[in-house]
Amino acid sequence: MSDRVLRGTAVSPGIAYGPALVVHWEVPAVDDRPIGPEEVETEIERLREAMTFAKERLLGVRARAAERAGPEEARIFDAQILMLEDPDLLEGVERLIRDNHFSAERAFELKMLEWRSMWTTQGSALLRDRLVDLADLEVRVLTRLLGVDEPDVLEGHDGPVVLVARDLTPSLTVQLDREAVLAIACELGTRTSHAAILAHSIGIPAIVGVRDAMESVRTGEMILLDGWAGTIEVEPDEESVAAARARDARRRKMVSDLQEGVRLPATTADGVALTLRANIDLPEEVDAAVKGGAQGVGLMRTEFLVVGRGRMPTEEEQAALYRRIGSAFGGHDVVIRTYDIGGDKFPASFRATQEANPFLGWRAIRVCLDQPEVFRPQIRAILRAAATAPLRLMVPLVTRMDEIVITREMVAEEAKGLKRAGIAAAEKLPVGVMVETPAAVMIADQLARVADFLSVGTNDLVQYTLAVDRGNARLADRFEPHHPAVLRSLVMIQRAGAEANIEVSVCGGMASDPISAFVLLALGYRTFSVAAPSLPLVRWLIRQLDVAEATGTASALLAAAGAAEATRIAREALARRVDLKLLEPV
Repeated sequence: MSDRVLRGTAVSPGIAYGPALVVHWEVPAVDDRPIGPEEVETEIERLREAMTFAKERLLGVRARAAERAGPEEARIFDAQILMLEDPDLLEGVERLIRDNHFSAERAFELKMLEWRSMWTTQGSALLRDRLVDLADLEVRVLTRLLGVDEPDVLEGHDGPVVLVARDLTPSLTVQLDREAVLAIACELGTRTSHAAILAHSIGIPAIVGVRDAMESVRTGEMILLDGWAGTIEVEPDEESVAAARARDARRRKMVSDLQEGVRLPATTADGVALTLRANIDLPEEVDAAVKGGAQGVGLMRTEFLVVGRGRMPTEEEQAALYRRIGSAFGGHDVVIRTYDIGGDKFPASFRATQEANPFLGWRAIRVCLDQPEVFRPQIRAILRAAATAPLRLMVPLVTRMDEIVITREMVAEEAKGLKRAGIAAAEKLPVGVMVETPAAVMIADQLARVADFLSVGTNDLVQYTLAVDRGNARLADRFEPHHPAVLRSLVMIQRAGAEANIEVSVCGGMASDPISAFVLLALGYRTFSVAAPSLPLVRWLIRQLDVAEATGTASALLAAAGAAEATRIAREALARRVDLKLLEPV
């Protein structure tokens, strides 16, 4: 074991061992070159030509991505294409050229700086992921305007390497040769960053969020990257490398074995049929969900449609997307969550005021009901797509009955309007509640009378119930999904749904965790929606369990004095059915 071990977030599995190549790529520098009045039109023409060129190159990169990573992953580049087509971008840069006599490259750089500043100050994790898309676009346009070559991260280096970078753009990632690049480690990025998605699709082991990687690793040093565990060992010994390769072989066999069972029904050992759906953050995840045997989608987040874009998506754009995803699951239901914007996820086009506590402020259904010009097009788009696909609508952050009543009225009004206009659309749409606040738990019985289904968002439910910020590392040990208050809340929700004879599901992180999935089964839940990578493992687990045996532990779980005791009870009961070592993350 090396005494220099770095840790990050695993985003693409696999083991890689080889020399490091520390990459310093950046947006090209732009000189502050003033222009005369007579040069304005020439500079505007140069700008338009560069943006047209950039769009053509992006279309080529997208085609290569479709070939190497798949059609869904290729749509990652649609975000950059939409940025280039955004009229606010072209008009804003042209205005800087006309009014300030900036060169085309200087004006474009300033506009990019303005967008970057706006996205950064909003503090959104999703927007931070999209900053690299912005950099990708900026490099592409500026290199054309400056007449320089686009960066080649492997230039001058022979042989396979492990790339270490602050971040990598999607364009660079998709063009990496698997034979030349063994693995990727980035200081920035998350699981949903575009480079991470592409690396996974191409099959390159990758880790993101590795703090100080560029300072800790030098080019040429041998490093062992574990894309399963999210670790990097610098100059490891031979024993460590051999052990890592053995772990890799075991993990790949486990994944292969689990994948073979994805077409088996999600039925327990004592014959109880469960429903196993997928959570979808981005359209690129649809293929993985289908391959994982998902019985539809229990949570389709829609914030990616608006966050980081200069304009709101049109009704037609939304309808086409919802229709495409709705048709991908062979007639199974797809639950679309209405915009959960606000908090840390305001669209770039919004001009929201700063709030002292945005997560308890103007967000989710509160924004949608206050901004019907934003909400109604989404409702219409879902209704139009529901004409040919089994779609449902789910409302997040509910705390009051009227939030559902008003939403249902809006759905009915828009359905009638579409019918009058002769537009093909569903005449009605199931409307459900995402139960994720203590208020929604306490009125779950009332909500169940006006909703068509309930779905528990356990991530926020735990956060709000325990007053623990799930993103605060200092409080990580206090974020306890098995806390008695959380378990009792889960029972209240499940009973409310059962008494109203409507479906109750769980779409939060607890459903993806094997121990927590057992707890949910014990408390009466029969419908789960999990992250796509977790589908094979959760399905396998379900098939090992006995419902009668699991429900027999419910009383003990609810009587537990704390989360640790509840977890121990669940683990001991689960150990009677499966080897707990098999449930460790693979």
